[in-house]
Amino acid sequence: MYEESGYPAPAGFGRREVGPEESARAGRLWWDGAADAYQAEHGEFLGDAEFVWCPEGLTEAEAGLLGDLGELRDRRVLEVGGGAGQCGRWLRARGVRQVVSFDLSLRQLQHSRRIDEQTGDRLATVQADAQRLPFADASFDVVFSSFGAFPFVPSADDALAEAGRVLRPGGRLVFSVTHPVRWSFPDDPGEQGFTITQSYFDRRAYVEEDDRGNAVYVEHHHTLGDWVRGISGAGLVLRELVEPEWPEGHERVWGGWGPVRGRMIPGTAIFVADRPQEMSGSR
Repeated sequence: MYEESGYPAPAGFGRREVGPEESARAGRLWWDGAADAYQAEHGEFLGDAEFVWCPEGLTEAEAGLLGDLGELRDRRVLEVGGGAGQCGRWLRARGVRQVVSFDLSLRQLQHSRRIDEQTGDRLATVQADAQRLPFADASFDVVFSSFGAFPFVPSADDALAEAGRVLRPGGRLVFSVTHPVRWSFPDDPGEQGFTITQSYFDRRAYVEEDDRGNAVYVEHHHTLGDWVRGISGAGLVLRELVEPEWPEGHERVWGGWGPVRGRMIPGTAIFVADRPQEMSGSR
């Protein structure tokens, strides 16, 4: 199946603890190997310069989670784990002047450059790890991530602390991840996906390994409480938790997301948080 799809094939898989270095190495290697297949499979749905928050198809144009688009045009915006930069490019195409998108995978960034050349909407990109952002404190007004990086880091606290560190007072953080409740169910979009097979509280990572036991793909589970505590610990205030409903007429299947299960249980959680204005601070 993997050979036919173009995605890297693991020798085995399971659940175990994975630290930050091993996780980052696996993420970089897997996404470098999977980027071509991923963009071929999902590129049409994501668009070259569209802002889609989740497999349910909710867009920023519909939701307005980042705030008023007119006000964003003079703000500095950071896209976390942007892949080929589709979301950041959507902002650029609408007049947001300062948008930076970063990703761990060089191959994903090469796809971003390819789309730049095709569309003429150029996006500033950086290769970086969400666990150690190469940006100064309080350097962005908005930080966002559409399923980028946050599902692939072992510590929600550390990743959110980094996002909060680069956010200016009065700034906003918005990110979407797999809805934590989904980790209790198998990754099956059909009827079999309704059966609870593992503990919601089991925080061991899902790991795919090569034939020597090295992690080649890692995805981490954090509960709703973990995300909320991480947001609070980063000095941010949670404003909204969005759980997009499956829209009528949307028949696309994406991994464990699909219309059968999507109409019954949430597949995505989108967190919206703000950094309070500091009385003694200045923008």
